Amino acid sequence: MSRILIAEDEARIATFVDKGLSAAGYATSVVRTGPDALDFALTGGFDLMVLDIGLPGIDGYEVLRRLRAEDSALPVIVLTARDSAEDTLASLQGGANDYMAKPFRFDELLARVRLRLADAARVLEPVLGVPGLQLDLRSRRAIVGDHQVDLSAREFALAEEFLRNPDQVLSREQLLSRVWGYDFDPGSNVVDVYVGYLRAKFGASRIETVRGMGYRLR
Repeated sequence: MSRILIAEDEARIATFVDKGLSAAGYATSVVRTGPDALDFALTGGFDLMVLDIGLPGIDGYEVLRRLRAEDSALPVIVLTARDSAEDTLASLQGGANDYMAKPFRFDELLARVRLRLADAARVLEPVLGVPGLQLDLRSRRAIVGDHQVDLSAREFALAEEFLRNPDQVLSREQLLSRVWGYDFDPGSNVVDVYVGYLRAKFGASRIETVRGMGYRLR
């Protein structure tokens, strides 16, 4: 499970982001000041930070500057009420990985969080695998046994989610949120359909149905 640090002093926004990311399956921690944001970020215990610029103590720009001065590669998405081109450029040149102006839609923030986490994962883990099955995240290839298997973009994303969580039961709701990025009608069978596609390509016994709970990669 990815761990996300939320550095935001406005309680309403912090709660909004915290609840949304938690519901999407992430482990979250919230801090309210610049010094706390920097201290927590430098622990190495987080996979991404959502950073407000207008923090008390030291502002987000200074948090970002000090973070990068410590050679931290932690992905950072900046949130700010300032939306000028100069502020955007200052954030990105200061080491931010992405930038969002307030007010913002949560689904857009979630999409950016997933994108930045995926970018970081591709750098750190170019290949995911279990015995007899590998995914190359750079070339976007799947290898089953000794053979390459073609996957659609959505099939690849679903396979990647299973391979990042081997032997763990993933619910349909978790898979919908993480792979499709938004909620379908609860009656939708899209997860079941795509699991069927992967079984046909990986082997019927590779993905196990856990009755009443979801699916597990064996």
